[in-house]
Amino acid sequence: MNEVLPLARDLRVALVGRPNCGKTALFNALTGSRQKVANYPGVTVERKEGALATPAGRQVKLLDLPGTYSLRARSPDEVVTRDAVLGRLAGETPPDLFVCVGDATNLRLCLRLVLEIKRTGQPMVFALNMFDIARHRGMTIDVARLEAELGVPVVTSVAVRRGGTAALLARVDEALAAPHVPHAAEGWSEPDAAGVRRLQKEADRILRASVQRPEAPDTVTARLDKVLLHPVAGLAILLAVLFLMFQAVFTWAAPVMELIKGAFDALGLWVATLLPDGLLLSFIQNGLIAGVGSVLVFLPQILVLFLFILLLEDFGYMSRAAFLMDRIMGGAGLHGRAFIPLLSSFACAIPGIMSTRVIDSRRDRLATILVAPLMTCSARIPVYTLIIGAFIPDRTVGGVFSLQGLVMFGLYTAGIASALGVSWVLKRFLFQGAPPEPFMLELPDYKRPDARNVLMGLYQRGLIFLKRAGTTILAMMCVIWVLASVPRPPEGATQPAIEYSLAAKIGHAMEPVIRPIGFNWQIGVALIPGMAAREVAVASLGTVYAIENAEEAPETLGAALAGKWSIATALALLAWYVFAPQCASTLVVVRRETGSRGWMWFLFGYMLALAYAAAFVTYQGAVLLGLG
Repeated sequence: MNEVLPLARDLRVALVGRPNCGKTALFNALTGSRQKVANYPGVTVERKEGALATPAGRQVKLLDLPGTYSLRARSPDEVVTRDAVLGRLAGETPPDLFVCVGDATNLRLCLRLVLEIKRTGQPMVFALNMFDIARHRGMTIDVARLEAELGVPVVTSVAVRRGGTAALLARVDEALAAPHVPHAAEGWSEPDAAGVRRLQKEADRILRASVQRPEAPDTVTARLDKVLLHPVAGLAILLAVLFLMFQAVFTWAAPVMELIKGAFDALGLWVATLLPDGLLLSFIQNGLIAGVGSVLVFLPQILVLFLFILLLEDFGYMSRAAFLMDRIMGGAGLHGRAFIPLLSSFACAIPGIMSTRVIDSRRDRLATILVAPLMTCSARIPVYTLIIGAFIPDRTVGGVFSLQGLVMFGLYTAGIASALGVSWVLKRFLFQGAPPEPFMLELPDYKRPDARNVLMGLYQRGLIFLKRAGTTILAMMCVIWVLASVPRPPEGATQPAIEYSLAAKIGHAMEPVIRPIGFNWQIGVALIPGMAAREVAVASLGTVYAIENAEEAPETLGAALAGKWSIATALALLAWYVFAPQCASTLVVVRRETGSRGWMWFLFGYMLALAYAAAFVTYQGAVLLGLG
């Protein structure tokens, strides 16, 4: 029996649409900060859910489904969306309503998806997003005719404008008030290639009947693409953008980093005035405050990196960058679509590995997964910044560029080059004989980045980092402090207290193995918790050296390292972290995405071997040059 959906219970509405249709902007506009990000049960596909209230007072849980061009799912992301539409998603209640979001400036593929969803019998509203841009370009869309042809409610929306979603919410209320019971689409069957061509023919007919385009359409995107997609000028601009991004990581974030550092220093001094000398003060001051603070100070740099990535995505440049890199990627044995997952891995390898699901071929996807961790993720930034700040002079080159920024750019470049090199080896020896997959990519129109979307993205990523600092990093720092503090030195001890600790025993046991690459036992102690989270390596060094020098005048960690390490050791540690084995979370995602523990251990083993070899060559070479 059909029922009118009540006002009392929370209702479920799902947004569905193709990539680059403005679906995420609409989701952010509707939910604001009332949203959370997690994974679907049993898979690593990201799920975004938010809350909103309709004009009629209905409480709605809004689900942002992964982008898809069709219900003929060909990737894990598309499988989740298809199963959600069909009411077959494990552990999920079927949505009460689907809002299919379409880009009003490019409706051809959107209409086919609407027709596919309509065939399932699910309740639906079609939202024409970016309607203002279409009108600005001189397009005329007969909304009433479109609604009549499709047989579903059609409403316009402008996600980036205040009040631009009011009409959509009103139509959602109307649709939810109509009698309906959520159900699984039992009779649905996937259309074959011929069926898709019938569907597309019908979509084209509806498009001709409902939409009129001007004879001289807007050509801003075309004019920009003549430059940005040029095989020479386009690559030069892409490299310049990446170079600017790495320079900004150092220069833009510096003032805020100083404020955070000063706040933690003041907090440590304040705690020292409240507590007497002893283990409790050492734990709070050197373990918690110095340890966690030495990681949180790098939050501004991580946000600057994410800012660039979010702006490039919102502007529509990411797909152009993938197009430009296709020839280079293909020469290294990677699919052109691998560029976006690899670029995402600069922020974090986990979403980069998860985004390889856009690659259809399993072999190409696997090759991308195995090299994605070689990209310099944001967790390496604290290590790089600490060592570069301590050993590389803070001066400009050519009166314009920061020398420290140039070194950082070199480290990122080394990661990219190593990823391409490893991919070439994998393709030639491990994945040989795999047929090349064609590279087809939709290039969306350029659009002005939406400040709300960018700020929301920065907020979510900053929150994830802070949660990581408050859980994994905090827990590891407590472990490091205990290892570095017990047992206490005997009466009349002449060596620093840490030399008698469990950490020293572990470090000294490792020293014969790591001495050839220039590492001392303190570095060895820092590398172990770094397997849980790379940032912890900095916090571990901060804890170890702070405890060791507790009786001395306070000094910064960078200055302490500069006085204890040779330049050769510092360079070897940088080389180690270009290839450093992945954190535990990344290894878990690799196992889940590949469906094999074997590939996870293969990744860990080859990266560990590369890290040791790179550090060995760097250290021994630097010693020969007199830098040891």
